[in-house]
Amino acid sequence: LVGWKEQLDPAGLAADPLAEMERLYIAVNRACETDPATLERARQELVKLQRGDPENLAIWHEMIHRSQDQFDTIYRRLGVRFDHTLGESFYNPRLQEVVRDLRDQGLARASEGAIAVFFDDVPELKGQPALIQKSDGAANYMTTDLATLAYRLQTWNPDQIIYVTDARQQLHFKQLFTIFHRWHPQARCRLAHVWFGAILAEDGKPFKTRSGENVKLADLLDEAEERAFRLVSEKNPDLDEGRRREIGRLVGLGAVKYADLLPNRQSDYVFSWDKMLALNGNTAPYLQYAHTRIRSIFRKGAAAGAPPPGGISAGRLPVFVLATAAEVALAKHLLNFGLVLEAVIGEHRPNYLCNYLYDLAGRFTAFYEICPVLKASEPERSSRLALCELTGRVLAQGLAVLGIEAPEQM
Repeated sequence: LVGWKEQLDPAGLAADPLAEMERLYIAVNRACETDPATLERARQELVKLQRGDPENLAIWHEMIHRSQDQFDTIYRRLGVRFDHTLGESFYNPRLQEVVRDLRDQGLARASEGAIAVFFDDVPELKGQPALIQKSDGAANYMTTDLATLAYRLQTWNPDQIIYVTDARQQLHFKQLFTIFHRWHPQARCRLAHVWFGAILAEDGKPFKTRSGENVKLADLLDEAEERAFRLVSEKNPDLDEGRRREIGRLVGLGAVKYADLLPNRQSDYVFSWDKMLALNGNTAPYLQYAHTRIRSIFRKGAAAGAPPPGGISAGRLPVFVLATAAEVALAKHLLNFGLVLEAVIGEHRPNYLCNYLYDLAGRFTAFYEICPVLKASEPERSSRLALCELTGRVLAQGLAVLGIEAPEQM
């Protein structure tokens, strides 16, 4: 708010809203570190906002509108959709009620002019009180998160709420969940903090641009798509450019998503373009390529008069003839798909699915190298086509669960 009122560049805001707001944030943040007067002005502007000051509310709403437009553009690009979008300001009218309710129930008390919740009976939190109202009367993230939880419980009565943040927020969520369970002891909603590690550059340092700035996701996706387009152009130059661009989009976005989901989420991982876009190894392009190989089998089969895929259903299963160890290994692995999905959901670990799909692609390659499909005699031919169809289906479904599309060609 201080930056908007004192340093806003209207032309910069019109050209690139997020870049201008980021510039203001960085400038004022740096000033607050060295200038107590700027820090105090920032605090007072926040208090005015939370108390409903018309000017600050108008600025805040414009920030929200401009930010949300940019966020929605990225979400659409990533294939992410939200049923409800309720920003932090939505809960401002509920903050004082949260503080009052916690005090009335004896769960929070005054401390050095502020209001805090103490955890003397929780060993891992003892000596680390959670502020819910600062000494200047302003609320904070804890107050907002408590108001959000109460609203979600009242409005949707969910079975589970999952918070996804980096590892630095672990203490906050331990405090939040402890307060909430004291505040709403009858609530049966499960609360989970799914935290993740950091992204590192290949030198082991935090992933930054060459100038030392944070990497913008839009720029990262642009580069991923361009690199993937060049890769597709090398492998399949006969496709028209529009088709190569579309495949490059699918492969580039898939590579970025998969690289983020593949590691143990609680570990740091190294960002590498070469590894991410490799057609060999545990990467999205490798899995997407495996899917296209299976689709090509059915295209060749259709040209030779074979029935198209899609004939397998719960009530219409073929007779499987598993004549080789490779066929047995592939079939057994396919049967584990449901169990893997249950583990992913239960433990919030998408890397289980990544590794399962990688193993599936490897087992399919081993099967396809030694087992003729279209040239096999019956009943092996139909059985092997069914294995191909099921493998392609599981690859496509598994990638879809990860938010990755499976192209027909690469």
